[in-house]
Amino acid sequence: MADEPVRIGVIGGSGLYHMRGLTEMEERRMATPFGAPSDSVVVGTLAGARVAFLARHGRGHRIMPSEVNYRANIWALKSLGVEQVIAISACGSLREHLHPGEVVIPDQLFDHTKKREATFFGGGAVVHIGVADPFCQRLSSIVADAVEESGGTVHRGGCFITIEGPRFSTKGESVAYRAWGMDIIGMTTSPEAFLAREAEMCYTCMAHITDYDVWHATEEPVSVEALLATLAANTELAQEALRRAIARLAREERSCGCGSALANTLITQRDLIPSELLDRLSLLLGKYQA
Repeated sequence: MADEPVRIGVIGGSGLYHMRGLTEMEERRMATPFGAPSDSVVVGTLAGARVAFLARHGRGHRIMPSEVNYRANIWALKSLGVEQVIAISACGSLREHLHPGEVVIPDQLFDHTKKREATFFGGGAVVHIGVADPFCQRLSSIVADAVEESGGTVHRGGCFITIEGPRFSTKGESVAYRAWGMDIIGMTTSPEAFLAREAEMCYTCMAHITDYDVWHATEEPVSVEALLATLAANTELAQEALRRAIARLAREERSCGCGSALANTLITQRDLIPSELLDRLSLLLGKYQA
Protein backbone atom coordinates (compact mmCIF):
# COMPACT_ATOMS: atom_id res chain seq x y z
CA MET A 1 0.00 0.00 0.00
CA ALA A 2 3.03 2.26 0.14
CA ASP A 3 2.37 3.73 -3.32
CA GLU A 4 -1.39 4.12 -2.89
CA PRO A 5 -2.41 7.81 -2.74
CA VAL A 6 -3.90 8.90 0.56
CA ARG A 7 -6.73 11.33 -0.17
CA ILE A 8 -7.79 12.34 3.38
CA GLY A 9 -5.61 13.99 6.00
CA VAL A 10 -6.19 14.78 9.67
CA ILE A 11 -4.08 17.26 11.62
CA GLY A 12 -4.42 16.69 15.34
CA GLY A 13 -4.09 19.63 17.68
CA SER A 14 -3.78 19.98 21.45
CA GLY A 15 -5.09 16.84 23.12
CA LEU A 16 -5.35 14.74 19.95
CA TYR A 17 -2.03 13.08 19.23
CA HIS A 18 -3.28 9.85 17.65
CA MET A 19 -6.34 8.54 15.82
CA ARG A 20 -8.34 5.71 17.27
CA GLY A 21 -9.52 2.86 15.03
CA LEU A 22 -6.82 3.04 12.35
CA THR A 23 -5.88 -0.33 10.90
CA GLU A 24 -3.08 -1.34 8.51
CA MET A 25 -0.97 1.42 10.02
CA GLU A 26 2.47 2.50 8.94
CA GLU A 27 4.62 5.43 10.03
CA ARG A 28 6.29 7.54 7.38
CA ARG A 29 9.17 9.83 8.24
CA MET A 30 8.85 12.58 5.65
CA ALA A 31 11.33 15.10 4.25
CA THR A 32 10.22 18.25 2.43
CA PRO A 33 11.90 21.23 0.72
CA PHE A 34 10.87 23.24 3.79
CA GLY A 35 12.34 20.93 6.41
CA ALA A 36 10.83 18.21 8.56
CA PRO A 37 7.17 18.13 9.59
CA SER A 38 6.13 18.08 13.23
CA ASP A 39 6.29 14.30 13.47
CA SER A 40 6.17 11.19 11.34
CA VAL A 41 2.90 10.82 9.41
CA VAL A 42 0.80 7.84 10.44
CA VAL A 43 -1.04 6.31 7.48
CA GLY A 44 -3.83 3.81 8.06
CA THR A 45 -7.32 2.75 7.09
CA LEU A 46 -10.45 4.10 8.78
CA ALA A 47 -14.06 3.72 7.65
CA GLY A 48 -12.93 2.26 4.33
CA ALA A 49 -10.53 5.07 3.45
CA ARG A 50 -6.78 5.53 3.62
CA VAL A 51 -6.08 8.38 6.02
CA ALA A 52 -2.91 10.30 6.93
CA PHE A 53 -2.65 11.60 10.49
CA LEU A 54 -0.14 14.19 11.68
CA ALA A 55 0.18 15.58 15.22
CA ARG A 56 0.62 19.34 14.75
CA HIS A 57 2.64 19.81 17.92
CA GLY A 58 4.37 16.43 17.71
CA ARG A 59 3.47 13.51 19.93
CA GLY A 60 3.97 14.60 23.51
CA HIS A 61 3.26 18.23 22.52
CA ARG A 62 6.87 19.32 22.02
CA ILE A 63 6.37 22.20 19.55
CA MET A 64 5.00 25.67 20.32
CA PRO A 65 2.43 27.21 17.95
CA SER A 66 4.99 29.64 16.52
CA GLU A 67 7.53 26.84 16.09
CA VAL A 68 5.28 24.52 14.06
CA ASN A 69 6.66 24.03 10.56
CA TYR A 70 3.31 24.57 8.87
CA ARG A 71 4.79 24.51 5.36
CA ALA A 72 6.46 21.15 5.96
CA ASN A 73 3.29 19.69 7.49
CA ILE A 74 1.06 20.65 4.57
CA TRP A 75 3.73 19.71 2.01
CA ALA A 76 4.16 16.27 3.58
CA LEU A 77 0.42 15.59 3.37
CA LYS A 78 0.25 16.92 -0.20
CA SER A 79 3.11 14.66 -1.27
CA LEU A 80 1.15 11.63 -0.03
CA GLY A 81 -1.77 12.61 -2.28
CA VAL A 82 -3.95 14.23 0.37
CA GLU A 83 -6.74 16.35 -1.12
CA GLN A 84 -8.90 17.04 1.95
CA VAL A 85 -7.71 18.05 5.41
CA ILE A 86 -9.67 18.06 8.65
CA ALA A 87 -7.80 20.06 11.29
CA ILE A 88 -8.58 19.68 14.98
CA SER A 89 -7.93 22.72 17.17
CA ALA A 90 -8.58 23.93 20.69
CA CYS A 91 -10.06 27.41 20.91
CA GLY A 92 -11.38 29.97 23.33
CA SER A 93 -14.85 31.45 23.06
CA LEU A 94 -15.27 35.19 22.61
CA ARG A 95 -19.08 34.99 22.68
CA GLU A 96 -21.54 34.25 25.50
CA HIS A 97 -23.49 31.74 23.41
CA LEU A 98 -20.43 29.65 22.48
CA HIS A 99 -19.86 27.40 25.47
CA PRO A 100 -16.90 25.25 26.55
CA GLY A 101 -17.40 21.67 25.40
CA GLU A 102 -19.09 22.76 22.17
CA VAL A 103 -17.63 22.74 18.66
CA VAL A 104 -17.37 25.55 16.11
CA ILE A 105 -16.82 24.94 12.41
CA PRO A 106 -15.61 28.42 11.45
CA ASP A 107 -16.23 29.99 8.06
CA GLN A 108 -13.90 32.98 8.46
CA LEU A 109 -10.33 33.51 9.63
CA PHE A 110 -8.42 36.54 10.94
CA ASP A 111 -4.63 36.24 10.96
CA HIS A 112 -3.15 38.18 13.89
CA THR A 113 0.20 36.37 13.90
CA LYS A 114 3.47 38.20 13.34
CA LYS A 115 6.34 35.86 12.51
CA ARG A 116 5.20 32.82 10.52
CA GLU A 117 6.00 31.70 6.99
CA ALA A 118 2.62 31.91 5.33
CA THR A 119 3.33 30.88 1.70
CA PHE A 120 5.21 28.27 -0.29
CA PHE A 121 6.14 30.90 -2.86
CA GLY A 122 8.68 33.70 -3.10
CA GLY A 123 12.33 33.74 -4.12
CA GLY A 124 11.42 34.43 -7.73
CA ALA A 125 7.85 33.14 -8.03
CA VAL A 126 4.96 35.35 -6.94
CA VAL A 127 1.49 33.92 -6.40
CA HIS A 128 -1.61 35.79 -5.20
CA ILE A 129 -4.02 33.15 -3.90
CA GLY A 130 -7.68 33.92 -3.22
CA VAL A 131 -8.78 33.30 0.38
CA ALA A 132 -11.96 35.36 0.70
CA ASP A 133 -13.53 32.17 2.03
CA PRO A 134 -10.58 30.42 3.68
CA PHE A 135 -12.38 27.20 4.62
CA CYS A 136 -13.89 24.71 2.17
CA GLN A 137 -17.64 25.13 2.54
CA ARG A 138 -18.41 21.58 1.34
CA LEU A 139 -15.94 19.92 3.71
CA SER A 140 -17.01 22.17 6.58
CA SER A 141 -20.63 21.13 6.11
CA ILE A 142 -19.67 17.43 6.13
CA VAL A 143 -17.67 17.81 9.35
CA ALA A 144 -20.43 19.85 11.02
CA ASP A 145 -22.94 17.13 10.14
CA ALA A 146 -20.59 14.51 11.58
CA VAL A 147 -20.23 16.37 14.90
CA GLU A 148 -24.00 16.74 15.15
CA GLU A 149 -24.58 13.07 14.32
CA SER A 150 -22.06 12.14 17.01
CA GLY A 151 -24.12 13.92 19.66
CA GLY A 152 -22.10 17.13 19.89
CA THR A 153 -23.34 20.70 19.93
CA VAL A 154 -21.99 22.34 16.80
CA HIS A 155 -22.03 25.96 15.66
CA ARG A 156 -21.84 26.40 11.89
CA GLY A 157 -19.82 29.49 11.04
CA GLY A 158 -17.88 32.06 12.99
CA CYS A 159 -14.71 34.10 12.69
CA PHE A 160 -11.59 32.45 14.11
CA ILE A 161 -8.73 34.77 15.10
CA THR A 162 -5.24 33.27 15.25
CA ILE A 163 -2.86 34.92 17.71
CA GLU A 164 0.87 34.30 17.93
CA GLY A 165 1.05 32.79 21.40
CA PRO A 166 2.32 30.91 23.26
CA ARG A 167 0.94 33.20 25.95
CA PHE A 168 -2.78 33.66 26.40
CA SER A 169 -4.45 37.04 25.79
CA THR A 170 -4.53 40.03 28.09
CA LYS A 171 -8.00 41.20 29.09
CA GLY A 172 -7.49 44.29 26.92
CA GLU A 173 -6.70 42.15 23.89
CA SER A 174 -9.60 39.80 24.52
CA VAL A 175 -12.08 42.68 24.78
CA ALA A 176 -10.64 44.21 21.61
CA TYR A 177 -11.03 40.96 19.67
CA ARG A 178 -14.68 40.84 20.70
CA ALA A 179 -15.14 44.43 19.50
CA TRP A 180 -13.57 43.47 16.17
CA GLY A 181 -16.27 40.84 15.66
CA MET A 182 -14.18 37.73 16.38
CA ASP A 183 -16.02 34.66 17.70
CA ILE A 184 -13.29 32.21 18.71
CA ILE A 185 -9.56 32.45 19.34
CA GLY A 186 -6.66 30.04 18.86
CA MET A 187 -2.99 29.85 17.92
CA THR A 188 -2.60 27.51 14.92
CA THR A 189 -5.17 27.92 12.14
CA SER A 190 -3.05 30.60 10.44
CA PRO A 191 -1.12 30.00 8.26
CA GLU A 192 -2.27 26.36 8.06
CA ALA A 193 -5.48 27.18 6.20
CA PHE A 194 -3.72 29.48 3.72
CA LEU A 195 -1.01 26.92 2.93
CA ALA A 196 -3.67 24.26 2.39
CA ARG A 197 -5.34 26.58 -0.13
CA GLU A 198 -2.01 27.07 -1.96
CA ALA A 199 -1.68 23.28 -2.02
CA GLU A 200 -5.19 23.08 -3.56
CA MET A 201 -6.50 21.09 -0.62
CA CYS A 202 -9.96 21.29 0.87
CA TYR A 203 -9.46 22.43 4.47
CA THR A 204 -11.76 22.78 7.44
CA CYS A 205 -11.29 23.17 11.18
CA MET A 206 -13.12 21.33 13.94
CA ALA A 207 -12.57 23.85 16.74
CA HIS A 208 -13.27 22.56 20.25
CA ILE A 209 -14.13 25.31 22.74
CA THR A 210 -12.19 24.89 25.97
CA ASP A 211 -12.71 28.22 27.76
CA TYR A 212 -13.93 31.83 27.57
CA ASP A 213 -10.46 33.27 27.02
CA VAL A 214 -10.11 36.06 29.64
CA TRP A 215 -12.93 38.50 28.81
CA HIS A 216 -15.77 36.85 30.76
CA ALA A 217 -16.53 38.56 34.08
CA THR A 218 -17.99 35.49 35.84
CA GLU A 219 -15.84 32.69 34.40
CA GLU A 220 -12.30 31.72 35.31
CA PRO A 221 -9.62 32.94 32.89
CA VAL A 222 -8.22 30.36 30.50
CA SER A 223 -5.62 28.00 31.96
CA VAL A 224 -3.76 24.95 30.70
CA GLU A 225 -5.43 22.82 33.38
CA ALA A 226 -8.96 23.79 32.29
CA LEU A 227 -8.06 23.52 28.61
CA LEU A 228 -6.76 19.96 28.95
CA ALA A 229 -9.71 18.85 31.07
CA THR A 230 -12.23 20.02 28.47
CA LEU A 231 -10.21 18.51 25.63
CA ALA A 232 -10.07 15.17 27.41
CA ALA A 233 -13.85 15.20 27.73
CA ASN A 234 -14.22 16.03 24.04
CA THR A 235 -11.79 13.42 22.71
CA GLU A 236 -14.53 10.80 22.28
CA LEU A 237 -16.65 13.29 20.32
CA ALA A 238 -13.74 14.27 18.07
CA GLN A 239 -12.83 10.65 17.30
CA GLU A 240 -16.40 9.65 16.49
CA ALA A 241 -16.99 12.74 14.35
CA LEU A 242 -13.81 12.03 12.41
CA ARG A 243 -14.93 8.46 11.76
CA ARG A 244 -18.31 9.60 10.45
CA ALA A 245 -16.86 12.39 8.31
CA ILE A 246 -14.18 10.13 6.79
CA ALA A 247 -16.76 7.46 5.97
CA ARG A 248 -18.74 10.05 4.01
CA LEU A 249 -15.65 11.45 2.30
CA ALA A 250 -14.74 7.93 1.18
CA ARG A 251 -18.05 7.74 -0.68
CA GLU A 252 -18.18 11.21 -2.22
CA GLU A 253 -16.10 12.98 -4.86
CA ARG A 254 -14.90 16.55 -4.40
CA SER A 255 -17.36 18.99 -5.94
CA CYS A 256 -15.75 22.30 -4.91
CA GLY A 257 -13.18 24.55 -6.53
CA CYS A 258 -10.36 23.93 -4.04
CA GLY A 259 -8.58 21.56 -6.42
CA SER A 260 -7.89 24.37 -8.91
CA ALA A 261 -7.19 27.22 -6.46
CA LEU A 262 -3.77 27.95 -8.03
CA ALA A 263 -5.09 28.36 -11.56
CA ASN A 264 -4.18 31.82 -12.92
CA THR A 265 -2.57 32.93 -9.64
CA LEU A 266 1.08 32.89 -10.73
CA ILE A 267 1.86 36.47 -11.74
CA THR A 268 5.59 36.10 -12.42
CA GLN A 269 6.65 35.82 -16.06
CA ARG A 270 7.30 32.11 -16.46
CA ASP A 271 10.67 32.33 -18.22
CA LEU A 272 12.03 34.50 -15.40
CA ILE A 273 11.40 31.89 -12.70
CA PRO A 274 14.61 30.00 -11.83
CA SER A 275 14.42 26.42 -13.08
CA GLU A 276 15.51 25.05 -9.72
CA LEU A 277 12.62 26.90 -8.07
CA LEU A 278 10.15 25.46 -10.58
CA ASP A 279 11.54 22.01 -9.85
CA ARG A 280 11.15 22.54 -6.11
CA LEU A 281 7.54 23.70 -6.53
CA SER A 282 6.57 21.07 -9.10
CA LEU A 283 4.32 19.34 -6.56
CA LEU A 284 2.15 22.47 -6.63
CA LEU A 285 2.76 23.97 -10.08
CA GLY A 286 3.56 20.89 -12.15
CA LYS A 287 0.09 20.51 -13.63
CA TYR A 288 0.17 24.16 -14.77
CA GLN A 289 3.56 23.97 -16.51
CA ALA A 290 2.41 22.32 -19.74
